[in-house]
Amino acid sequence: MITKDTIVALATASGVGAIAVIRISGPDAITIADQCFESIKTDKKLINQQSHTLHLGHFKDEKHTIDQVLVSVFKNPHSYTGEDTVEISCHGSIYIQQEILQVLLQKGARMADAGEYTLRAFINGKLDLSQAEAVADLIASDSKASHQLAMQQMRGGFSNEIQKLRNELVNFASLVALELDFSEEDVEFADRSEFKKLIAKIQLTLKRLIDSFAVGNVIKNGVPVAIVGEPNVGKSTLLNALLNEERAIVSDIAGTTRDTIEDEIIIDGVTYRFIDTAGIRNTKDVVESIGIQKTFEKIQQAQVVIYLLDTQKFAAQSSVLKLEIKVIQNKFPQKQLIVIGNKADTISQTQKQALKKEIPELITISAKEKAGIETLTNELTKLVNIGALNNSDTIVTNSRHYDALLKALNEINKVAEGLEGNISGDLLSIDIREALYYFGLITGEITTDDLLGNIFANFCIGK
Repeated sequence: MITKDTIVALATASGVGAIAVIRISGPDAITIADQCFESIKTDKKLINQQSHTLHLGHFKDEKHTIDQVLVSVFKNPHSYTGEDTVEISCHGSIYIQQEILQVLLQKGARMADAGEYTLRAFINGKLDLSQAEAVADLIASDSKASHQLAMQQMRGGFSNEIQKLRNELVNFASLVALELDFSEEDVEFADRSEFKKLIAKIQLTLKRLIDSFAVGNVIKNGVPVAIVGEPNVGKSTLLNALLNEERAIVSDIAGTTRDTIEDEIIIDGVTYRFIDTAGIRNTKDVVESIGIQKTFEKIQQAQVVIYLLDTQKFAAQSSVLKLEIKVIQNKFPQKQLIVIGNKADTISQTQKQALKKEIPELITISAKEKAGIETLTNELTKLVNIGALNNSDTIVTNSRHYDALLKALNEINKVAEGLEGNISGDLLSIDIREALYYFGLITGEITTDDLLGNIFANFCIGK
């Protein structure tokens, strides 16, 4: 990886806007910008200006003034990348953006790769690897909850917890290693009882972090919710009511939805991915039967299943509908199931009470009239437990971190077994080093070019 040259890229989104920001970073960033900048009031040189200063002037090529710009100067190491950095705020014309980029490339900069600014920040010690990954999560956050988790990680909450465990383990590992140097004297520098307490503490912390991934993954990627039921019970109408738009085709003809339709909404800061599925019934229609097969696939993928029934037809079909609910519960015991009675505006209060006796957990709504939708969304919020987000606990959202934590816990468990079995220090050291290795993978103290390439390839250009 080349990290000693000067790079340039558009830092704002591509396309026309009020303004655009072009970022230059590297050893020649200020010199290159200086060649193209002419101050409005004084004949100042950017190279002579202090860090964290703003300068109004014109950006010029050899012959023409391209735009009036505002230039920000950041001198190393006090910048995002830890290098000399210049940000040029220009007007948002695509033509102006491209002209400025072309001039800077001609002056010696090169186009930045995806995530190269954040990669340089990591290499120059401005961020550790988990904080760098949080930058991508922050950019991608589309709800209050996912934003909150990304900010917590970018501020170093997760890194600090891992680093603290690692430092405590390193201290004991050093004492165990010291014992090996004095093996003939048969001395014990590492207090085994204290070591056992530390290992128990690390095990507890790792288990908590591993368990938090279930919540973190939901917040980061959204909660998949499958809407299922017989044809023509109002699944598409419910989806439209939840989304507050006509997203799915609604018709009195049974089997209108022949494929799955998906869309997202945010409820109480959490993203829910609703999936309107084909109606479940026996059919000879080949296309519809494929849709029904997909319905069962989507139930498998969902975390929450909404089973929708028609309250008008319940009396005539009660045994069949209750059997279908039982089938879903037995076939997918791990899924959270919400049973909804639709078209409640067409039945009497007495009929509603009779339904409740038959199915106590039933929630009655009218998707067409958008009545009872709030009751449904409240139930969803209760089922998807994100209570850990309300306190200062660290929540893991990254699958790479989750994998490393699992492997670290496996090695720590081996250390615990070794302590109980009173094995020698040299054998304990092997498992301790392996645990330290996986801790280092999370924070980036141990990296490879392949690992960094995989992580930063998902970043956007300019970040």
